[in-house]
Amino acid sequence: MATVTAMAAVAEPPASMSPPPSRAAREAPFRFEDIEVEPRVTYTVRLADYAHPAADASKVAEQRFRREIDRQLGDDVVPALRAFQNASESSESDLSKAEIAMAKRWAKAYDAARTAGFRDLGDTDEAFFDVRPV
Repeated sequence: MATVTAMAAVAEPPASMSPPPSRAAREAPFRFEDIEVEPRVTYTVRLADYAHPAADASKVAEQRFRREIDRQLGDDVVPALRAFQNASESSESDLSKAEIAMAKRWAKAYDAARTAGFRDLGDTDEAFFDVRPV
C-alpha cells in the first residue's frame, strides 16, 4: 500500500512546481479585424516630350525622379500633388494654410526630383515628368 501512495505522489507534481501559463495563454488572440488599413494611393511617373527615344534612359530618369520625390515627400506625394493642383486652379484666399504649405512642399520636391531625373539625359528642353495618381 505504501508503494501505491508513493507513486501517486510522484505522478502529480505539487502546485508550486507547475510551469507558469504561457504568454499566449494569458493574452487574447490577435484579431485582424481590429486593424485599420490605411488606404494608399499610388502614382505613376512618365517622362514626357523627351526627344530621344532611348527607353532605358527614360526608365532610369523616371526611377531617379520617383526615388527623389519619395525621399522628399514620403507618403505625402499624392496629397502634395493635389494641393499643388488646387493651388494652381484657385486663389490663395480659397486655400487653407496647410494646403498652401503642402503645395509649396510639392514645388520644392518636384524641382529636386526633376534635377535628379534629368541628370545624364542631355538635351531636355521640352521634356517634363508627368506625375499622376492611379
